[in-house]
Amino acid sequence: MPDALPPPDVNTLLAIMARLRDPKDGCPWDVAQNFQTIAPYTIEEAYEVADAISRNDLDGLREELGDLLLQVVFHARMAEEAGQFAFGDVVAAICDKMIRRHPHVFGTAKVADAEAQTTAWEATKAEERAQKAAAAGERASVLDNIPSGLPALKQAEKLQKRAARVGFDWTEARDVIGKVREELEEVAAEFESGASMARLTDEVGDLLFACVNLARKADIDPGMALRGTNLKFERRFRRVEELLAVEGRTPDQATLAEMEALWVRAKHEEPGRG
Repeated sequence: MPDALPPPDVNTLLAIMARLRDPKDGCPWDVAQNFQTIAPYTIEEAYEVADAISRNDLDGLREELGDLLLQVVFHARMAEEAGQFAFGDVVAAICDKMIRRHPHVFGTAKVADAEAQTTAWEATKAEERAQKAAAAGERASVLDNIPSGLPALKQAEKLQKRAARVGFDWTEARDVIGKVREELEEVAAEFESGASMARLTDEVGDLLFACVNLARKADIDPGMALRGTNLKFERRFRRVEELLAVEGRTPDQATLAEMEALWVRAKHEEPGRG
């Protein structure tokens, strides 16, 4: 008979994971996993947290945060088994970092407002990156430690923000709008000239990068903006399907003009449509 688990808290979760990973009596699937196989699930759970937030689903958020916490515990357990570090070390590291990066809360430093704190935070991070590069005998870059595995929109935003901190940035938002128009014209020119897929891909990438820049200048998270548009598209297209179903039809049985008309109707049914 397995030992009873204590009342639910983080130690209970750690005990559950230890039992799941037990080579003899654990779950065969959990025992077979490693950092590489679990990483995609970690990313997926982070996206599901963001999705619950975008839908203002607090019950779902509670559940998804638990799923994300499980990922942290899973990775920490595997590291502990390998003799590298344990969950307690993960907690200690983030506690140390939060205290170090908030000297105005845990020390004697003073900051005027949230903007000043952001500036101080970024300065501390830059110093940490420089120290890390020096320890490795490498030349530090303002672009260091931007993960290559980030979603492309978020990676572009981070690259732009880092460059902006050293003055490499557009001065006015209207300049960025002009850049978006310029890149769109270049995409159109490549289409019209029958350019290669590689060339067209390059130009579309430039256009997307410029759009991210515009969102950044407007203080808009491009990923969240696109996620909102995705949800809007899904909601309206599902409404088109509903309206066609009333007629006993499916989208593949309707013309584009008919679906466009129903799309406009779906759009006008929504309050605050955009």
